[in-house]
Amino acid sequence: MCGIAGWIDWQVNLKKHQSALDAMVATLACRGPDGSGTLVNARVALGHRRLVVIDPVGGIQPMSRRFGNAVHTIVYNGEIYNFQELRAELESRGHTFTSRSDTEVLLKSYIEWGSACVDHLNGIFAFAIWNDRDHTLFAARDRLGVKPLFYARRPNALFFGSELKALLAHPLIEPVIGSDGLAEIFALGPARTPGHGIYQGIEELPPGHWLQYRRDGLAIHRYWQLGSHEHPDNLERTAQTVRDLLQDAVTRQLVADVPVVTLLSGGLDSSAVSAVAAQAMGRQGTGPLHTFSVDFVDMPKHFQDNGFQTGLDAPWAEKVSWFLRTEHHAVLLDTPDLVRSLLPALRARDIPGHADVDSSLLVFAEAIAERATVGLSGEAADEIFGGYPWFHRPDALQADTFPWALRLRDRLQVLNPEFIRHIKAEQYVGDRYQEALRQVPRLPGEPADLARIREIGYLSITRFLPTLLDRKDRMTMAASLEVRVPFCDHRLVEYVWNIPWSMKNTGNLAKGILRRALADWLPEDVVNRRKSPYPSTPNPTYFQAMSEWLLDILEDPAAPVRPFVDLARIRALAQAGPQARQLPWFGQLMGNAQLFAFLIQANAWLREYRVEIR
Repeated sequence: MCGIAGWIDWQVNLKKHQSALDAMVATLACRGPDGSGTLVNARVALGHRRLVVIDPVGGIQPMSRRFGNAVHTIVYNGEIYNFQELRAELESRGHTFTSRSDTEVLLKSYIEWGSACVDHLNGIFAFAIWNDRDHTLFAARDRLGVKPLFYARRPNALFFGSELKALLAHPLIEPVIGSDGLAEIFALGPARTPGHGIYQGIEELPPGHWLQYRRDGLAIHRYWQLGSHEHPDNLERTAQTVRDLLQDAVTRQLVADVPVVTLLSGGLDSSAVSAVAAQAMGRQGTGPLHTFSVDFVDMPKHFQDNGFQTGLDAPWAEKVSWFLRTEHHAVLLDTPDLVRSLLPALRARDIPGHADVDSSLLVFAEAIAERATVGLSGEAADEIFGGYPWFHRPDALQADTFPWALRLRDRLQVLNPEFIRHIKAEQYVGDRYQEALRQVPRLPGEPADLARIREIGYLSITRFLPTLLDRKDRMTMAASLEVRVPFCDHRLVEYVWNIPWSMKNTGNLAKGILRRALADWLPEDVVNRRKSPYPSTPNPTYFQAMSEWLLDILEDPAAPVRPFVDLARIRALAQAGPQARQLPWFGQLMGNAQLFAFLIQANAWLREYRVEIR
């Protein structure tokens, strides 16, 4: 994994502006602590930070290769999991290679197939390639959006970077935000509308899209989307196909020249990934697999089943580790760890995020990075197999909004009414919801109840999953740890998308088809365990720390966040204590303590990033 940045300009001689590119690249140092490189000529400036995973010597970037009378140069963040097959195919077409890296395979795939190269790729990626003959930049992002890519257009120029901070480091890019950007943060956040870059003039290349930039303008093209059709396979064939696709995805993603581990909560999804990894490493003689879990001090003392978090993870992680014979490492966090890492988590994400759900992952990733460079995680299974409660609860299925935002009006209670009117919060969320529904790939003739579940699935994959992928990318890369997500393999996603709902829930169990596919890989009680999401701390000391910190901020009349909030409401929530009724800020894990932490992050964001509101 790496970080990339670039600047194309048709008027300014970029040879005189090396320092501007260097500033952009420097912001991405954590994404690539093992090296950096730049290429600057009159029209283009490309920069790269590298985290070495494959071919330490041969994979140095920017990488240039001549083909005919053109030189193509690539900067690339990600991993191509089928690069060995692609290399063999390209060699059969006459290409030669001077390295073992997937970077060179990706570059020559573009030389061979042009924009159609993305159709050949199995991986997670964001890359940009400059053709010095045609003066053309081609950039693309992977199908599910695991790897980020932001860009900004200015008259006669284009800027791009792996993170917002890379663009904001350029002197021509200002941190200006309008009402829609504020609505993204305070009404939708930490979810975001695909393609929205928060700041005015900054956009994110949506998942499954590529762009081409030339002197005559910018073109954006969608190269991948889900398609709905009748499912041809019976139950047994479906379970076997799910099993085969998952096994292939995990095995491919174990390829690296550095240590690879898995993140293991003891839930179904992470246990499945760990099971395949342990088996593969055993066959290859590279085991034992090392697994990592995260938990909090005094969790058994303070934990309460709330319908979402249904049980403690630690005993299950230990059980799965014992069953798979892994070397397990339990990372135990306490309130001071979460307090210390709250603002670093903001700086990693560049905008307010999931509060302690972010900061705990950041500390967890730092602990893993002491022992490994690559980890595999279980994200996306709930989105594609329908594991979340909102796939099954009547109130969510009947609601005319995002199913994780059923209590938007409760959330808005903590904001200043004038600010709510300014950003048109409910209208903005409603418009984004309707926009998403218009994109759902329909199955002709599908009954209304099943069509609604298809809508929930599409919303989950395209609007909820990206918040988790953003979180995973920013927090782990801030710790210089690469995390891969096998359930995001597009072949698996495409196949599962069209499995009938009755089959997905075979046995009357959420994710029943996945459980059936994994039946002989894991203990029966693990296979049948109810979903419990990534944990957040229930320790009242965290609530106390966050409430005191936020109230102290709000005592300052110049606090940037102060005009946005209802001071009386915030003070009442703080006084009510940790056992009071929770106002959900986002989804199922952000209650009152996390709301306070979010506002602390928002205040720091407005101040540190010198955000200008227009």
